[in-house]
Amino acid sequence: MNLLMKGCQEMQKRSWLGRNLALFFATLLVLVVQEPRPALAQLEIDITQGTIEPMPVAIYDFIGKTEEASQFGRDITTVINADLERSGLFQPLEKEAFIEKITKFNKAPRFGDWRIINAQALVTGRATIQKDGRLKAEFRLWDVLAQKQIAGVQFFASTENWRRIAHQISDTIYQQLTGEKGYFDSSIVFIDETGPKTNRVKRLTIMDQDGYNVRNLTRGDALVLTPRFNPAASEVAYMSYADGEPRVYLLNLETRQRELIGKFPGMTFSPRFSPDGQKIIMSLQNGANANLYTLDLKSLAKTRLTSTAAIDTGPSFSPDGRRITFESDRGGSQQIYVMNADGSDQQRISFGKGRYSTPVWSPRGDWIAFTKLTQGQFVIGVMRADGSGERILSVGFHNEGPTWSPNGRVIMFFREVRGETSGPALWSIDLTGRNERKVKTPNFASDPAWSPLNK
Repeated sequence: MNLLMKGCQEMQKRSWLGRNLALFFATLLVLVVQEPRPALAQLEIDITQGTIEPMPVAIYDFIGKTEEASQFGRDITTVINADLERSGLFQPLEKEAFIEKITKFNKAPRFGDWRIINAQALVTGRATIQKDGRLKAEFRLWDVLAQKQIAGVQFFASTENWRRIAHQISDTIYQQLTGEKGYFDSSIVFIDETGPKTNRVKRLTIMDQDGYNVRNLTRGDALVLTPRFNPAASEVAYMSYADGEPRVYLLNLETRQRELIGKFPGMTFSPRFSPDGQKIIMSLQNGANANLYTLDLKSLAKTRLTSTAAIDTGPSFSPDGRRITFESDRGGSQQIYVMNADGSDQQRISFGKGRYSTPVWSPRGDWIAFTKLTQGQFVIGVMRADGSGERILSVGFHNEGPTWSPNGRVIMFFREVRGETSGPALWSIDLTGRNERKVKTPNFASDPAWSPLNK
């Protein structure tokens, strides 16, 4: 079975990698946060019409008593501005429009000055270097229209972790103003790609969700693919040819120790953790077909979930761990299926035109993201767990590999355009389909996986 249309050679090299490989082998800190209050303004996210009016927010530079503290304050403010603006839900106002000059952190602002510039919310803050050398950042979130404070939070961390403090503040603001958890204090693991298109060096790499703090996790001396976080964001499962055979490995992000997950005949690929982190679900190649198995990480007991003469791959658990979505060509073409966690009640849910792939269950449990090849183009879309409500979010020459933000409101994927010198890049889009943005990476990048919120 050939996945792609004839003549799409570049897409054949990369697209839906787990399936192509299967076919190949068949033939050969301290955080103090108050409880969330009701949303300041009702931010209705209409994913059918995609209509959102960003909330105007004023973010005043965090003040400090020393120049060092003031610089940290300005840097933190810059990151908060970028986080909130990038979400598409907020419109940080230009500092040149500010009327009041804030010099005292504990003093209430002049709300009239902020209403004049149409700010609905105001963020003020202070940065302090403690005697032990740690950075303390505290902020207040004000409801300009109601003229009251709605949040006051302080964070402590080493000065090297100032960016994380900024992301945590952004998450707190996001939650207070929308009623939902944020996603800024999170990480992305992906495949960093360098070199010519015919001989790419691929390294397992991790970075903050905004593209900063990039760190390579592997040297690039072996092909690595499909990384996935465990629920605690402390380990990554991925496929590698490190020992000459395609196998699934676990990498501890703190110790950098690598562990081979079982020694199975044939090929293992498409690994993903169960929501409780106790199991790995993956696809095992055996002859001309591939089936889904779970592996208990403590006992190493293997359980077979599917048994067909087809290729079943790309599994993903529902957030409650009770169900699994996956792709299969058992009906003659690639489609999306769901089943119970024990392998029972397997049902097809995709019935649109085209070939469906890489289903991923939202952390909220309400949507399944997917890749689809239709009319010579790759699309990123979502559908309900019963297959209803299918919507296309992004269309391109080659879009693939969706992964969800921790709050289930944003999807990241990788995109490649035509051309001999082109390479993949990471992109993000929200559920409205309107806020599509390129994600900063140092080189070409593919196969993103979004972590849970950092702990």
